[in-house]
Amino acid sequence: MQINNKNIYRILLLTSFIGLNIALLFGISNVLGYLNTGAERTSMLHLERETINTYLPKVHWTSLENPGRKMEKQTLEEIENDYLFAWHIKNRALKTNNKEGVADFYTDSSRVAIYNIIKYNKKHKTTIESTSIVHHPELEFYSADGQLIVFTDKNVIEYQKTFQDEKLVTIVKDTATYKILMLLEDGFWRIRHMKRMEKKNVSNDTINTSTSIYTVMGKKILKKNKPFTIKGINYYPKNSPWDMYGDNFNTDTIANDFDIIKKSGLNTIRIFVPYEDFGKADIDTTKIEKLRKVLDLAETKKLATVVTLFDFYGDYSVNDWTLTHRHAEKIVTTFKNHPAILAWDIKNEPDLDFKSRGKEQVTAWLENIIPLIKQWDPNHLVTIGWSNTDDAIHLIELVDFISYHYYQNIKHFTDKQNVLQNATKKPVVLQEFGVSSYTGFWNWFGNDEDDQAEFHKKMQAVFKEKQLAFISWTLYDFESVPSAVVGKKPWVRNKQKAFGFIDDKGNKKPSYLYISY
Repeated sequence: MQINNKNIYRILLLTSFIGLNIALLFGISNVLGYLNTGAERTSMLHLERETINTYLPKVHWTSLENPGRKMEKQTLEEIENDYLFAWHIKNRALKTNNKEGVADFYTDSSRVAIYNIIKYNKKHKTTIESTSIVHHPELEFYSADGQLIVFTDKNVIEYQKTFQDEKLVTIVKDTATYKILMLLEDGFWRIRHMKRMEKKNVSNDTINTSTSIYTVMGKKILKKNKPFTIKGINYYPKNSPWDMYGDNFNTDTIANDFDIIKKSGLNTIRIFVPYEDFGKADIDTTKIEKLRKVLDLAETKKLATVVTLFDFYGDYSVNDWTLTHRHAEKIVTTFKNHPAILAWDIKNEPDLDFKSRGKEQVTAWLENIIPLIKQWDPNHLVTIGWSNTDDAIHLIELVDFISYHYYQNIKHFTDKQNVLQNATKKPVVLQEFGVSSYTGFWNWFGNDEDDQAEFHKKMQAVFKEKQLAFISWTLYDFESVPSAVVGKKPWVRNKQKAFGFIDDKGNKKPSYLYISY
């Protein structure tokens, strides 16, 4: 028995010794491998994830012709990635006045200029918040050894806000051209030379009326060159409000609802594209296909469609711009030729974010994305869904027609509508209005269903007399409303459930008689 125990001990000691040596050799080989290859820059700075989430300017290579070495596809991708990282690092450095990461993307001589700006800005308590929106690089030279590239980045659209003592001093949007020289060092492309060559003003694109179904002439919206008065309704399916493209998506349900809308005398619907639900910059293709089915059904039922983008988006910061641009570009270019679309509504009630995000920041985001949407889709009109008549005067020059919402006292409606109509030479659309019929525990003295019907009767009388365009809120009452939409206050959430012309059981309410004129 003693011999057996000794043999066991010997085997355990030998096995442990061998295992320990293997572990030591494995650890040493990993250390040597790390020292030989060096740490990857983007993983060290967490830049890969950061850039995907915050910086996605559009890049169009206009020419890759080179008399010497042919540009390889993989090399071009590496150059483009490192070039955009360099822009991102510079933007971040000027915003924070911190040199972190600059040396990884700029060579000794080129980083000096950035360091000098940082030093100067620190001294004068200045920070710069900036982004580039579009790049058009054109290859000039690619060396035979694959170590050097020269290109001209033409018509770079940039946006810059300068702050001093945390107060906004200047806002600049311009277009410039840069001459760029990059070197391959330690397996990475770094900027060796970056010189600004010229500067231009940015012009806005206009609607190409020759290919547009819906156009504008004076204060009228036209459909195929004939006057078209919007008589519409904001639409969500009864069983999936604010989640139209989710698990309960059903084309039969939507088709049936569109029949109801059409038979009621309406000709337009307004639908919403939730920003995060559609994947932000990384668009969910299944959601795109569901949106396509909705638009196809609308066309089949002969319903014009106002598509509201960026629902539940509320950041607007400069660092977030290119992310929102890629989101809008994917959706807008996908449906730029769809005949059901009357207009792109850029954002629902952006003025409600003035207080939390700052009026200047919100309007700057709108000012910069509208020309891009018109560029991506010259075939459809553009509007903004302001929450009231007072704020609807903002950015009138950029939109094709004015949209506003009205939930105030009905006795002031005509006066406020007239003031807005007189403030613009463009069409005006009442894009949301209505009254809740909820009179439960949280609203004992509110309007009941008869009061709601009387409200719509009076509003429709005004619309008919003045031939006003309207889109009411909303087709259905809802059994539940997400707290993310209206908050957790029960008196607000329960009231929001009962704006419909049809109750949550599918029965037409008295107001249905006045859904249109």
